[in-house]
Amino acid sequence: MTDPHNTWTAPAPEPVDGPLVGDERPILEGMLRWHRATLLNVCAGADAEQLACRPFPNSTLSLLGLLRHLAKVERVWFRERLGSMSFDPMYDPSWGKDSDFLGATAEGAESDFARFTVECNASDEVAGRHSLDDLVDSRGGPMSLRTVYVHMIGEYARHNGHADIIREQIDGVTGR
Repeated sequence: MTDPHNTWTAPAPEPVDGPLVGDERPILEGMLRWHRATLLNVCAGADAEQLACRPFPNSTLSLLGLLRHLAKVERVWFRERLGSMSFDPMYDPSWGKDSDFLGATAEGAESDFARFTVECNASDEVAGRHSLDDLVDSRGGPMSLRTVYVHMIGEYARHNGHADIIREQIDGVTGR
């Protein structure tokens, strides 16, 4: 049941096009931007209650949980690992490793979307100061920024598939 006091609705993102030919870096950056916009497009038009809805029994997945998770992943890979920055946990650590999913509530939807935008912009800013060959510590071994881009594109691709299925279960919307 939708809360009449919480009428915030996810906005549609600006269309994103990236190069499909040419130098490697603009292609990687463009594909990551496209996947970020795809997630936002799947969410577009859903209200806060729909975004927080977990339509599958025994699953913590929601559209908002996915968005929160990807904001955290952006921060970890780009600002913390690549940029060597340190932050307090993004979400309540008392919820455990799934705090990004478990803490997704309709009341926090608008601020979670704002946080996602901030993290994506910060990721781009930090990455822009580095070469694709710069190394990141990936839990015990080095990984190039180039590989981080490939990892992030894969992470978004997997979760965008989840988001498509969740959105279809919530209100039947498909093809976003």
